[in-house]
Amino acid sequence: MIVHPAAIALLAGSLLGAALLLHAAWHGAAVLRGWDLSSGSALQLSLERRTQLVSTLVALALAYEVAALLLFVLAADALAPLFTGAMCAAGTLAANPWGYPTLLLRLLNAVLAGLWLVVNHADGLGHDYPLIRTRYALLLAFTPLVLLEGALQARYLHALEPEVITSCCGRLFSRSGGGIGAVLSELPAEPTAVGFYAALAAATVAAVIHVRAGGPRSAVALAIASGLALVAGLAGIVSFVSPYVYELPAHRCPFCLLRAEYRWIGYPLYAPLLGGVVCGVGAGLLAPARRHASLGVRLPPFQRRLARGAALLFAAVGILSAWLVMGSALRA
Repeated sequence: MIVHPAAIALLAGSLLGAALLLHAAWHGAAVLRGWDLSSGSALQLSLERRTQLVSTLVALALAYEVAALLLFVLAADALAPLFTGAMCAAGTLAANPWGYPTLLLRLLNAVLAGLWLVVNHADGLGHDYPLIRTRYALLLAFTPLVLLEGALQARYLHALEPEVITSCCGRLFSRSGGGIGAVLSELPAEPTAVGFYAALAAATVAAVIHVRAGGPRSAVALAIASGLALVAGLAGIVSFVSPYVYELPAHRCPFCLLRAEYRWIGYPLYAPLLGGVVCGVGAGLLAPARRHASLGVRLPPFQRRLARGAALLFAAVGILSAWLVMGSALRA
């Protein structure tokens, strides 16, 4: 194991977050078993008193979970000089078999954490905790994923050895690299570009339709379009947009976009994409909650705000990508 401040910070953050979520999951199990707002029992009063505190702790832990995705990538990039062959985070993550599975699980958990925060906020719009069982059931399902992520991350960091010779991003994200990097590199440029812009446009249009219509069907359609936009967006940024940023046809690294020499352009590409997905899927996830009387008036405006956010964020990714392509010295 490499003893590095970034690795120690990641391990400490994961341990603290896991401890908070385990405590919250224990409380959530008690809520699922015994919550009854019409009861004046000592158990119910205890659950009500603890719910606000536990919800705040969970919100903090999951906010860290979202930020930790970026911290993990930055830590991998900071460790790159310690490995022969590594030029950025791509090589560090390839230094052992646990790097990329940890990254993918962190990506999934960041989106799920954002969705839980959306549900948590929606629950606060009602006076009677209408979604309390839903959000704690989601938390009980989510906590094992966070624990698995922490275990994978610890295994990855423990297995890092400076003597290992790894590959650079130019090889990993090339047709001869193997794995998902090779798959992305082999995607044909024109169909990938069409799918990239079409998915972003479809998600934007679906968001605008929901802002105007506001019905549960349009919310579900927005959620589906947002999920597709995430897949097409990540694939499009790596295989289509990035070569225009680097002005090198064969350079498709998703991590170098986050570096200073490329103006940190990856941040305004990835962050709005993930934010748009959380907003769009969150609006659809809340569609069944309209049946609660206490949310009947206040929930639809919140869903519309999420849809507006999704529309703006997806449109921003598409506009910025088009600007990068048109402003590049690289020509197809």
